[in-house]
Amino acid sequence: MGMLDGKTAIVTGGGQGVGRGIALALAAEGAGVTVAARTESKVQAVAAEISERGGSALALVCDVNELDDIQACVDRTVEHFGTIDILVNNAQQVPHGHLLEVSDEACMAAWTSGPLASIRFMRLCHPYLKDGGVIINQGSGSSLKTDPSGMGVYAGVKSAIQSITRAAAMEWGADGIRAITLMPVAMSPAMENWKGFNPDGFAALQERFALKRVGDAEVDIGRVVAFLCSDTASYMTGTTVNIDGGDAYLR
Repeated sequence: MGMLDGKTAIVTGGGQGVGRGIALALAAEGAGVTVAARTESKVQAVAAEISERGGSALALVCDVNELDDIQACVDRTVEHFGTIDILVNNAQQVPHGHLLEVSDEACMAAWTSGPLASIRFMRLCHPYLKDGGVIINQGSGSSLKTDPSGMGVYAGVKSAIQSITRAAAMEWGADGIRAITLMPVAMSPAMENWKGFNPDGFAALQERFALKRVGDAEVDIGRVVAFLCSDTASYMTGTTVNIDGGDAYLR
Protein backbone atom coordinates (compact mmCIF):
# COMPACT_ATOMS: atom_id res chain seq x y z
CA MET A 1 0.00 0.00 0.00
CA GLY A 2 1.33 3.42 -0.97
CA MET A 3 0.45 6.86 0.38
CA LEU A 4 -0.88 7.84 -3.04
CA ASP A 5 -2.66 4.69 -4.21
CA GLY A 6 -5.40 5.56 -6.69
CA LYS A 7 -4.11 9.11 -7.27
CA THR A 8 -3.08 10.63 -10.58
CA ALA A 9 -0.30 13.20 -11.00
CA ILE A 10 1.04 15.42 -13.76
CA VAL A 11 4.73 16.31 -13.46
CA THR A 12 6.02 18.90 -15.93
CA GLY A 13 9.70 18.91 -16.72
CA GLY A 14 9.56 15.27 -15.70
CA GLY A 15 12.17 14.00 -18.12
CA GLN A 16 15.21 14.72 -15.96
CA GLY A 17 16.54 16.18 -12.72
CA VAL A 18 14.12 17.14 -9.97
CA GLY A 19 11.10 16.45 -12.19
CA ARG A 20 12.24 12.90 -12.83
CA GLY A 21 12.92 12.35 -9.13
CA ILE A 22 9.45 13.58 -8.19
CA ALA A 23 7.78 11.45 -10.87
CA LEU A 24 9.59 8.33 -9.65
CA ALA A 25 8.76 9.00 -6.01
CA LEU A 26 5.07 9.67 -6.67
CA ALA A 27 4.81 6.49 -8.71
CA ALA A 28 6.58 4.51 -5.97
CA GLU A 29 3.79 5.57 -3.59
CA GLY A 30 1.10 4.30 -5.95
CA ALA A 31 0.22 7.32 -8.08
CA GLY A 32 -0.31 7.07 -11.81
CA VAL A 33 2.02 9.68 -13.29
CA THR A 34 1.94 11.69 -16.49
CA VAL A 35 5.56 12.52 -17.27
CA ALA A 36 5.48 15.66 -19.41
CA ALA A 37 8.38 17.47 -21.06
CA ARG A 38 9.56 18.72 -24.44
CA THR A 39 11.96 15.85 -25.27
CA GLU A 40 10.20 12.63 -26.21
CA SER A 41 13.14 10.33 -25.53
CA LYS A 42 13.47 11.65 -21.96
CA VAL A 43 9.81 11.30 -20.99
CA GLN A 44 9.68 7.86 -22.57
CA ALA A 45 12.74 6.81 -20.56
CA VAL A 46 11.27 7.99 -17.24
CA ALA A 47 7.90 6.40 -17.99
CA ALA A 48 9.66 3.13 -18.83
CA GLU A 49 11.61 3.34 -15.57
CA ILE A 50 8.35 3.75 -13.64
CA SER A 51 6.81 0.79 -15.48
CA GLU A 52 9.86 -1.38 -14.81
CA ARG A 53 9.43 -0.68 -11.10
CA GLY A 54 5.80 -1.79 -11.28
CA GLY A 55 4.22 1.66 -11.48
CA SER A 56 1.89 3.29 -13.99
CA ALA A 57 3.01 6.15 -16.23
CA LEU A 58 2.00 8.07 -19.32
CA ALA A 59 4.73 9.81 -21.33
CA LEU A 60 3.62 13.02 -23.06
CA VAL A 61 5.55 15.52 -25.13
CA CYS A 62 4.48 18.94 -23.84
CA ASP A 63 5.98 22.38 -24.41
CA VAL A 64 4.66 24.37 -21.46
CA ASN A 65 5.13 27.57 -23.46
CA GLU A 66 2.20 26.49 -25.64
CA LEU A 67 -1.37 26.66 -24.32
CA ASP A 68 -2.50 23.99 -26.80
CA ASP A 69 0.14 21.59 -25.44
CA ILE A 70 -0.96 22.27 -21.87
CA GLN A 71 -4.60 21.64 -22.76
CA ALA A 72 -3.67 18.42 -24.56
CA CYS A 73 -1.62 17.25 -21.57
CA VAL A 74 -4.55 17.76 -19.21
CA ASP A 75 -7.04 16.16 -21.62
CA ARG A 76 -4.90 13.11 -22.33
CA THR A 77 -4.16 12.58 -18.64
CA VAL A 78 -7.87 12.59 -17.81
CA GLU A 79 -8.59 10.31 -20.77
CA HIS A 80 -5.88 7.85 -19.66
CA PHE A 81 -6.22 7.91 -15.86
CA GLY A 82 -9.73 9.28 -15.34
CA THR A 83 -8.88 12.38 -13.31
CA ILE A 84 -6.07 14.54 -11.88
CA ASP A 85 -5.28 14.67 -8.16
CA ILE A 86 -1.77 16.15 -8.13
CA LEU A 87 -0.21 18.85 -10.29
CA VAL A 88 3.54 19.45 -10.10
CA ASN A 89 4.63 22.53 -12.05
CA ASN A 90 8.35 21.90 -12.32
CA ALA A 91 9.25 22.95 -15.88
CA GLN A 92 11.10 26.26 -16.21
CA GLN A 93 13.39 27.89 -18.78
CA VAL A 94 16.23 29.54 -16.89
CA PRO A 95 17.43 33.03 -17.91
CA HIS A 96 21.10 33.46 -17.03
CA GLY A 97 22.93 36.75 -16.64
CA HIS A 98 22.79 40.21 -15.17
CA LEU A 99 19.86 42.53 -15.82
CA LEU A 100 21.67 44.40 -18.61
CA GLU A 101 22.56 41.11 -20.30
CA VAL A 102 19.32 39.10 -20.31
CA SER A 103 17.42 39.58 -23.57
CA ASP A 104 13.72 40.33 -23.84
CA GLU A 105 13.29 36.92 -25.47
CA ALA A 106 14.91 35.16 -22.49
CA CYS A 107 12.79 37.17 -20.06
CA MET A 108 9.61 36.28 -21.92
CA ALA A 109 10.57 32.60 -22.14
CA ALA A 110 11.18 32.54 -18.39
CA TRP A 111 7.80 34.11 -17.69
CA THR A 112 5.88 31.94 -20.17
CA SER A 113 7.44 28.64 -19.11
CA GLY A 114 7.26 29.44 -15.39
CA PRO A 115 4.50 31.62 -13.89
CA LEU A 116 2.22 31.69 -16.94
CA ALA A 117 2.48 27.94 -17.56
CA SER A 118 1.80 27.31 -13.88
CA ILE A 119 -1.32 29.47 -13.96
CA ARG A 120 -2.55 27.80 -17.13
CA PHE A 121 -2.07 24.29 -15.75
CA MET A 122 -3.66 25.25 -12.44
CA ARG A 123 -6.74 26.71 -14.10
CA LEU A 124 -7.23 23.73 -16.43
CA CYS A 125 -6.69 21.21 -13.63
CA HIS A 126 -8.89 23.07 -11.12
CA PRO A 127 -12.13 21.16 -11.89
CA TYR A 128 -10.37 17.82 -11.29
CA LEU A 129 -8.38 18.93 -8.24
CA LYS A 130 -11.48 19.87 -6.23
CA ASP A 131 -12.08 17.94 -3.00
CA GLY A 132 -8.59 16.81 -2.17
CA GLY A 133 -6.23 17.84 -4.95
CA VAL A 134 -2.72 19.21 -4.42
CA ILE A 135 -0.63 21.70 -6.41
CA ILE A 136 3.15 21.74 -5.99
CA ASN A 137 4.82 24.68 -7.72
CA GLN A 138 8.56 24.92 -8.11
CA GLY A 139 10.14 27.96 -6.49
CA SER A 140 13.81 28.70 -5.92
CA GLY A 141 15.99 29.76 -3.04
CA SER A 142 17.45 32.37 -5.39
CA SER A 143 14.38 34.47 -4.62
CA LEU A 144 15.49 34.57 -0.96
CA LYS A 145 18.99 35.85 -1.64
CA THR A 146 19.77 39.32 -0.32
CA ASP A 147 21.98 39.74 -3.40
CA PRO A 148 20.48 37.94 -6.42
CA SER A 149 22.98 39.53 -8.82
CA GLY A 150 23.32 37.55 -12.00
CA MET A 151 20.06 35.73 -11.45
CA GLY A 152 17.61 38.59 -10.98
CA VAL A 153 15.19 37.61 -13.74
CA TYR A 154 15.14 33.98 -12.61
CA ALA A 155 14.63 35.01 -8.99
CA GLY A 156 11.86 37.34 -10.13
CA VAL A 157 9.83 34.71 -11.95
CA LYS A 158 10.27 32.30 -9.04
CA SER A 159 9.02 34.98 -6.63
CA ALA A 160 5.98 35.37 -8.88
CA ILE A 161 5.32 31.63 -8.71
CA GLN A 162 5.47 31.75 -4.92
CA SER A 163 2.88 34.54 -4.82
CA ILE A 164 0.63 32.75 -7.30
CA THR A 165 0.81 29.58 -5.21
CA ARG A 166 -0.15 31.45 -2.06
CA ALA A 167 -3.10 33.03 -3.89
CA ALA A 168 -4.27 29.61 -5.09
CA ALA A 169 -4.09 28.24 -1.56
CA MET A 170 -6.27 31.07 -0.24
CA GLU A 171 -8.72 31.26 -3.16
CA TRP A 172 -9.15 27.53 -3.69
CA GLY A 173 -8.92 26.25 -0.13
CA ALA A 174 -12.72 26.24 0.07
CA ASP A 175 -12.68 23.93 -2.98
CA GLY A 176 -10.57 21.44 -1.06
CA ILE A 177 -7.40 22.22 -3.02
CA ARG A 178 -4.02 22.66 -1.35
CA ALA A 179 -1.13 24.59 -2.94
CA ILE A 180 2.51 24.55 -1.82
CA THR A 181 5.71 26.12 -3.12
CA LEU A 182 8.78 23.90 -3.15
CA MET A 183 12.35 25.23 -2.98
CA PRO A 184 14.64 22.24 -3.63
CA VAL A 185 18.33 21.78 -4.25
CA ALA A 186 19.30 18.52 -5.92
CA MET A 187 21.65 16.99 -8.44
CA SER A 188 20.65 17.53 -12.05
CA PRO A 189 22.26 16.75 -15.41
CA ALA A 190 23.55 20.32 -15.56
CA MET A 191 25.06 20.07 -12.08
CA GLU A 192 26.59 16.69 -12.90
CA ASN A 193 28.26 18.23 -15.96
CA TRP A 194 29.50 21.16 -13.89
CA LYS A 195 30.86 18.78 -11.23
CA GLY A 196 32.88 16.97 -13.90
CA PHE A 197 34.13 20.22 -15.39
CA ASN A 198 34.84 22.00 -12.10
CA PRO A 199 35.23 19.53 -9.20
CA ASP A 200 36.79 22.14 -6.94
CA GLY A 201 33.87 24.49 -7.49
CA PHE A 202 31.43 21.69 -6.76
CA ALA A 203 33.26 20.81 -3.55
CA ALA A 204 33.07 24.46 -2.49
CA LEU A 205 29.35 24.46 -3.25
CA GLN A 206 28.77 21.46 -1.00
CA GLU A 207 30.61 23.17 1.83
CA ARG A 208 27.95 25.89 1.74
CA PHE A 209 25.33 23.38 2.86
CA ALA A 210 24.77 22.50 6.50
CA LEU A 211 24.60 18.82 5.49
CA LYS A 212 27.65 19.16 3.19
CA ARG A 213 26.01 17.49 0.21
CA VAL A 214 23.68 18.21 -2.68
CA GLY A 215 20.36 16.36 -2.49
CA ASP A 216 19.22 13.37 -4.50
CA ALA A 217 16.26 14.27 -6.71
CA GLU A 218 14.22 11.17 -5.90
CA VAL A 219 15.22 10.26 -2.34
CA ASP A 220 15.60 13.75 -0.86
CA ILE A 221 13.15 15.76 -2.95
CA GLY A 222 10.65 13.35 -4.48
CA ARG A 223 9.82 11.53 -1.26
CA VAL A 224 9.07 14.81 0.50
CA VAL A 225 6.77 15.79 -2.36
CA ALA A 226 4.98 12.44 -2.03
CA PHE A 227 4.41 13.18 1.65
CA LEU A 228 3.14 16.71 0.89
CA CYS A 229 0.64 15.23 -1.59
CA SER A 230 -0.60 12.61 0.87
CA ASP A 231 -3.46 12.78 3.36
CA THR A 232 -0.91 12.93 6.17
CA ALA A 233 -0.08 16.49 5.06
CA SER A 234 -3.72 17.50 4.59
CA TYR A 235 -3.39 20.56 6.86
CA MET A 236 -0.45 22.02 4.94
CA THR A 237 -1.20 24.68 2.34
CA GLY A 238 -0.08 28.13 1.26
CA THR A 239 3.39 27.53 2.63
CA THR A 240 6.89 27.26 1.18
CA VAL A 241 8.93 24.14 1.86
CA ASN A 242 12.71 24.38 1.55
CA ILE A 243 14.44 21.07 0.82
CA ASP A 244 17.97 22.36 0.50
CA GLY A 245 20.23 20.68 3.04
CA GLY A 246 20.51 23.93 4.96
CA ASP A 247 21.72 26.02 2.02
CA ALA A 248 22.63 29.43 3.38
CA TYR A 249 20.84 31.66 0.84
CA LEU A 250 20.42 34.45 3.38
CA ARG A 251 24.01 34.55 4.60
